[in-house]
Amino acid sequence: MTFDNLKEEIKNWRFTKYKLINLLIGSGSLLIYEFMARPYYRPYIYRNKINDLHLAGALGNTLGTLATVFILVSLLSRGKERGKYLIRTATIVLVLYEVAQPLLVKPLMGRIFLPLY
Repeated sequence: MTFDNLKEEIKNWRFTKYKLINLLIGSGSLLIYEFMARPYYRPYIYRNKINDLHLAGALGNTLGTLATVFILVSLLSRGKERGKYLIRTATIVLVLYEVAQPLLVKPLMGRIFLPLY
C-alpha cells in the first residue's frame, strides 16, 4: 500500500456492513478491556494471588492487539480481500513488536522509569 493508495482509499471511503462488523469487534475488545478487565479482573486476580497463567498481565496486550487490528481494518479496508490482507499484515507486525519489545528496551531503564517494586 503506497501513500497514493492510502489517499485514494480515504477519499473513496464508504461505510459498509463489513466495516461495521470489524469496528464492532475492535471497539468491543477495547471496551471489554477498559471497563471490565482493567478495573475488575486484573486487581481481583492480583489481590487474591490466583494463578491464571498470566492472563491478567497479558490481557491488555491481547485485547489491544485485537482492537488495533480490527479498527484499522474498519477504517482502511475497501473489501474483504483487502481486509484479510490488513488483518494478516497488522497481526504479524504487532506480534513481532510484542516479541521484540524486551530486546529493544534495556532492563535498567525499566527499573529507573517504572519503579514497581
